[in-house]
Amino acid sequence: MQPPVVELLWWEGCPSTEEALNLLRGAMSELGLDPSTIRVTEIQTDDEARSAGFVGSPTILVDGADVQPPDPDDEIGLTCRIYRSRDGRVSPLPDPEDLKAALSR
Repeated sequence: MQPPVVELLWWEGCPSTEEALNLLRGAMSELGLDPSTIRVTEIQTDDEARSAGFVGSPTILVDGADVQPPDPDDEIGLTCRIYRSRDGRVSPLPDPEDLKAALSR
């Protein structure tokens, strides 16, 4: 079985990028996946955001699928991302359990 392709999309104005990368590395290590394979892609322009369907930073993709699919109403662009944790709280990072579930699929 092939390991998943994991990508972190980020925007320069996001204060949560490093924390998201650390969360992602930890989850991958915990699941026996190699965190050095994470692709880190900076989204620099509105055109790049539109092309990538970027709804904010940080966005984590596993095999091209968002770890927490955005709402259809979420705007695409250079902005900070809002996630909902499993207990309903708002967070700048995905719920660690959602992240592990996506990495385990």
